[in-house]
Amino acid sequence: MAQDDFKHILVGVDDSPDALAAFQYAIHRAKADQAELIIASILESDEMNVYQALSKDYVHGERADLEQHLSEYVKLAEKAGIVKVRAVIGEGDPGETIVKTLIPKYKPDLLVIGASAKTGLAKHFGSQAAYMAKHAPISVLVVRE
Repeated sequence: MAQDDFKHILVGVDDSPDALAAFQYAIHRAKADQAELIIASILESDEMNVYQALSKDYVHGERADLEQHLSEYVKLAEKAGIVKVRAVIGEGDPGETIVKTLIPKYKPDLLVIGASAKTGLAKHFGSQAAYMAKHAPISVLVVRE
């Protein structure tokens, strides 16, 4: 194994074209390095109005949809030959949640993300990718479609 091989790769997905390209790259890299692939998505509370956020049924429904969607990503990764793959869901601001919660918890050595987000405040007020690239304590690969 070469020194630059990664053992644990975290990829952030949100269905934007850039995130899908990042997912494809992460599969390729995980397969080449025989690495574990951790597929993460963030339930963004800033996309819900106050009534939705207070409704347990609404939040549960959103989370269930996200879990179902992530299971499809897991199936794709397994079909591509990734042996160790798992899906994780964070809640809150995507950049901060990935950097401050998911990276310390799962200890990946590479973060793969898309350059632009499909939803959330990131599309209006700045780049989540730039935040993660600046603040992540690990190598970050930003992928464009």
